Amino acid sequence: MYQKIAAVISGSILVGAGINAFLVPNHLIDGGMIGIGLIIKYIWGYQTGFTIICLSVPLYIIAFLYFRPYFYNSLHGLLLSSFFIDILSPLRYTFSFPILTSAVLGGFFVGSGIGIMLRYDTSTGGTDLLAQFISRVLSLNIGIIIFLIDGVVIIIGSKTIGLNATLYSAITIFAVGIATSLLTLNKETA
Repeated sequence: MYQKIAAVISGSILVGAGINAFLVPNHLIDGGMIGIGLIIKYIWGYQTGFTIICLSVPLYIIAFLYFRPYFYNSLHGLLLSSFFIDILSPLRYTFSFPILTSAVLGGFFVGSGIGIMLRYDTSTGGTDLLAQFISRVLSLNIGIIIFLIDGVVIIIGSKTIGLNATLYSAITIFAVGIATSLLTLNKETA
């Protein structure tokens, strides 16, 4: 129980730090609900974490009805990661890294945070929750599923952030996928 709490807190901090220190300053996006939340932030200025919570409601209704353990195991991950995404927003003005460095480091921070939570059967919700459903049904690595969903979001978001940022965002989701896959690899063989 204490390990799960520590995983949710540390994973949420990594996700919030990755988004605010590396992605937002360069107008990069991740995939999934985080990417959608960032796109909405760039267009309308809404808080990313709060937007992620709002957009995740339909998936949580499905989880409550059909995958109740996932609902209970990821609700706190959604709330804490969204909280840290919004509370760590001052990091946006603290660091200044080149865009390639930001894309890679942001991806590894976010992917590590997600991977840590997934190792303890929790997630940030959103499309991570969807990836857990798919992984359970198809017995595929969660990181690979997240990578594919993220790619779709990046393609959709390309009109908002432009071609240059889209290419670097693709590097970000690649780094997220690698970090998440590495951190969940042993879990699947256990």
